[in-house]
Amino acid sequence: MTVFRLRTTIAGFFVLLSLALGAQGSPLFHHVNWLWFTAFVGANLFQSGFTKFCPLEIFLKMAGVKEGGSCA
Repeated sequence: MTVFRLRTTIAGFFVLLSLALGAQGSPLFHHVNWLWFTAFVGANLFQSGFTKFCPLEIFLKMAGVKEGGSCA
């Protein structure tokens, strides 16, 4: 898996998990403040679309994940 694909997979997982933990109708509901984590991930994805900088990519590259094209 490439850095791009792993980054989007992890971001999607965190959005879904934090929504499940923060939405009151969810069977996994814990506390409404989990929705702040959803907002953080969304804001990070938004800024990385403009700046092409994502902090998660630094850690993925240090872990040895190969770089590749966005459609690879």
